[in-house]
Amino acid sequence: MIRIQKEDVDIGSLITAAKKPGTGAVVVFDGIVRDDGITEMELEAYEDVAVPEMEKIARAATEQFRLLHVDIIHRIGRLAVGENILIIVVSAGHRPDAYAGSRYIIEEIKKSVPIWKKELTKDGGRWVPGEHGHGSGKHG
Repeated sequence: MIRIQKEDVDIGSLITAAKKPGTGAVVVFDGIVRDDGITEMELEAYEDVAVPEMEKIARAATEQFRLLHVDIIHRIGRLAVGENILIIVVSAGHRPDAYAGSRYIIEEIKKSVPIWKKELTKDGGRWVPGEHGHGSGKHG
């Protein structure tokens, strides 16, 4: 499952679905809104580009690291401190491939998927270049 959504994610059901025949390891990455002096975070995505880009990353990771299953779910909307932002679940026959595949996916998402975040504080908020998108943040 590769998707962008507002709703939270049932990580347990994703882990169950990732246990394909031959699975020896499942790696879960759960990116969470961190308390950096913010109250909330608002995320926006250019979905027409973001979803195909995430699908391309998943295909590349599957081939390169012999993954048996890949889920990438990126949330958008307004999220509170402690909420899930990005969940990546991968399975592989062996632990090194599962770890490497998960790491590859997050690094590629940070490089090329157009998602912007606005950190909201008591005093307002600001769009930040952050970890996603093309590094320039969102203006306006």
